[in-house]
Amino acid sequence: MHSFRRASRPLVGGILLAFLSSPALAALPFFDSEGEKIPSLAPMLEKVNPAVVNISVFATRTVQNPLLNDPFFRHFFNIPQHAPQQQQRSQAAGSGVIVDADKGTVITNYHVIKGADEIKVSLTDGRTLTAKLVGSDPDVDIAVLDVDAKDLTALKMANSEKIRVGDFVVAIGNPFGLGQTVTTGIVSALGRSGLGIEGYENFIQTDASINPGNSGGALVDLRGDLVGINTAIIAPAGGNVGIGFAIPINMAMNSVNQILDKGEVKRGQLGVVIQDLTPDLAEAFDLKGKQGVVVSEVQKGSAADDAGIEAGDVLIELDGKPLTGAGQLRNQVGLKQIGDKVKVKLLRDGDDRELTVKIGEPSDKVVASEGLHRFLEGASLAASTDPQGVEIKGIEPGSAAEQSGLQEGDVIISANKKRVETVDSLRKAVAGSDQLLLRVVRGNMALYLVLR
Repeated sequence: MHSFRRASRPLVGGILLAFLSSPALAALPFFDSEGEKIPSLAPMLEKVNPAVVNISVFATRTVQNPLLNDPFFRHFFNIPQHAPQQQQRSQAAGSGVIVDADKGTVITNYHVIKGADEIKVSLTDGRTLTAKLVGSDPDVDIAVLDVDAKDLTALKMANSEKIRVGDFVVAIGNPFGLGQTVTTGIVSALGRSGLGIEGYENFIQTDASINPGNSGGALVDLRGDLVGINTAIIAPAGGNVGIGFAIPINMAMNSVNQILDKGEVKRGQLGVVIQDLTPDLAEAFDLKGKQGVVVSEVQKGSAADDAGIEAGDVLIELDGKPLTGAGQLRNQVGLKQIGDKVKVKLLRDGDDRELTVKIGEPSDKVVASEGLHRFLEGASLAASTDPQGVEIKGIEPGSAAEQSGLQEGDVIISANKKRVETVDSLRKAVAGSDQLLLRVVRGNMALYLVLR
């Protein structure tokens, strides 16, 4: 089992020694004071570094000795039932990127600033600024901050759709609270999903050293253009092992632009219940050797229904890009805004068809659970009124939802001690949780399920 770790961390003592050599340095010839050629990233970094900031977050939390929960302990020491609780101030560190110098717009990871009541941004010129949280998108793990300052430097955006495996990249951030640090590497893989880190996953994988504290920092190409926001690592030993993940900047800016324009992120839907085209399904549909996504149900009156998509269709392309799984389709649709039009290529009864679908409004009718939480994947969900909650309409055999002990007909009425009435409220209740505490109505009884 892999251990995923956010690339942000509390400020604690300790030093991690790491050595890194990369052929990336040989790619840029520059001249020293003697006129001799030397490889160096320094000229590019001198322009880029001022746009990458260190972020310190401060939060106040209530601390109570667990002994105070024991009524016998309270009685013995004559401690009143409602004794005053202690408040503890905590500090954590992360990174951020300035994307608009004139407006003072900084982007970082949502998990860096989650729960903070004070956010400080430190620049390379020594200034420390108080930042205001403009908005966030927990499903993508992006937050937008605003700082009031002049003479800022912003990074130019790359088109993350054009990066390739093998491209050289540079990670810049604040690892272990040490201050701004630069590491180099390559793009190791693209389109990483199904990791259970975020609601929407389409990560760039890199071997550029990313460590706790790098979260929210910049992943740039050799031109100094921003290609991604560093967010997570696989860290079985607590430090970097050469597998880090960044949110593609196109995906991040989709959320940022909606937050800046509308104050929130709203994602549309196709209105279909989908599942992966497994080898068994491919054989049943006489589609051996094909990849795609099977439509198991179409929501009446949805965007898909209006476009003519039917149950049993196998979606094989979206806007010209081959579809390999349900999670990929959900991610691509999640990047679209309500009203956008997409071209869908599908197979129906052995024939290729191409339809244009207008992305519709979100609905709490039957939806697939892909991306909701890794323990719920494979379940079809719908809002329920009796009892009020989220009903499991169907479960794929062998899926994570089935292995979690959930059953068709279960109604989830609370998640992580939060009341759940719609699919959207369930999504918010489980966001960012490593384990789930679900209260489920099953037939004539109610029970708790702990999924870890």
